[in-house]
Amino acid sequence: METPIVAQLKSGSPQLTADVFLYSDEGRNKLLGWGCLCCPSKSSPVFGYDGWPLLGDTTLSPGERRKLGFVFLNGEESLDALREAGKFYLWEGRFVGEAAVIP
Repeated sequence: METPIVAQLKSGSPQLTADVFLYSDEGRNKLLGWGCLCCPSKSSPVFGYDGWPLLGDTTLSPGERRKLGFVFLNGEESLDALREAGKFYLWEGRFVGEAAVIP
């Protein structure tokens, strides 16, 4: 059975849209299915929401900026917190990028 997240990734229906920048020192391309923790701040300890950018058939390369849709495991809780923050940071063992929420 297909989970709601997989269905949203395949359909390309975003819950939130953001201008994303993948830091140039990240070192590797990101593909559809790549997910990360989306953190409303860089405070410690790291706290965030499981999110997946909708990359489609393309990759996101280090140093690249792009407008992307996102889907989140926690749904409305994630959306409310990240919209309120206005900006969030992409965590994958370290901060690998940032995103500005598009209203």
